[in-house]
Amino acid sequence: MNKTERAHLVLADGTVFEGIAFGARGVTTGEAVFTTTMTGYQEVLTDPSYCGQIVVMTAAEIGNTGVNAADVEAIDGKPRVAGFVIRGASPVASNWRSESSLGAWLEKHGIVAICDIDTRRLTRHLRDHGSQNAAIGTEPVDTLADRARKAPDMNGLDLVQAVTPREPYSWTEGRGAWTTEAAKPASKHVVVIDFGIKRNILRCLVDSGCRVTGVPARTSAKEILAMNPDGIFLSNGPGDPAAVAYGIATIEELLGKKPIFGICLGHQLLAHAVGGKTYKLKFGHRGANQPVKDLATGRIEITTQNHGFAVDLDALPKSAKSSHLHLNDGTSEGLVIDEARAFSVQYHPEAAAGPHDSLYLFERFQQKMAAS
Repeated sequence: MNKTERAHLVLADGTVFEGIAFGARGVTTGEAVFTTTMTGYQEVLTDPSYCGQIVVMTAAEIGNTGVNAADVEAIDGKPRVAGFVIRGASPVASNWRSESSLGAWLEKHGIVAICDIDTRRLTRHLRDHGSQNAAIGTEPVDTLADRARKAPDMNGLDLVQAVTPREPYSWTEGRGAWTTEAAKPASKHVVVIDFGIKRNILRCLVDSGCRVTGVPARTSAKEILAMNPDGIFLSNGPGDPAAVAYGIATIEELLGKKPIFGICLGHQLLAHAVGGKTYKLKFGHRGANQPVKDLATGRIEITTQNHGFAVDLDALPKSAKSSHLHLNDGTSEGLVIDEARAFSVQYHPEAAAGPHDSLYLFERFQQKMAAS
């Protein structure tokens, strides 16, 4: 196989970027988005929230530490991105935990990627003109442009069904070697509605003292309540929250019956369930350096985020209060619905990868369950 085969990334607006084919050969389409995270490329690749997206890494060189089985975030161990874009591919994978090079791993899992692209120019274009569909491949540029224009728009797209599990499952693994804190004994039963959850979220729930049962996204409220949970967790996931009507309907039925904690997509679905709305951001928030203010304490958290939609604060009913704000643009980063014993955040408190400023939220969930 030619390791210096020319390839292109073509945006739906016709902008062309030339590079070298990397990972699996072929062609792929998806929404081109960028993340400013400097580490954790494997966690990015395997985060189910990136399903349907071509992810652009802004860090200059990727692949330095290789790939290993322990840092995979998807429960089934598979990468979820539609495509991958990097500036420089490290020629060496140097880490004692490395089990494979990034290029070989992408090729094994069929992920089409491109390297040697001017990712600074691409990121600035997406920032200025907005995230948009794109195509990557070695086909003629005109063909790639046509594919990008015809790719499904993220607005109105339900991608949860591509990542949610097919059967209920139990989860018992904590963070273990990833933390110096001992896991608390399991005292509360939490049912996780899995819209595309990350492993480290489940690990954090276990460490905080939860017995965890995960269920598919279409599980009914009646089935969930029959499991007699002490609390209900609404996970992250991909796509347009407004398109996940079945999830919104289930949450509506669950409100007030058990304490609820939602993150990312779960935060957005909770907003819809209380009568709110969401809208698509120009280029979203993706990275491990996003500043958020807790309005109750005034505390500033540096957070890990991955989302392209946001809750419309002006459309929230009086029963829902904004609890956190993004300091860069003032968008919604958290909700509290006191009468329903529910709260949510837009960011990822499990921080895989990223800072651990927000781990306290899992303890807050425990406190809400204990008070019920």
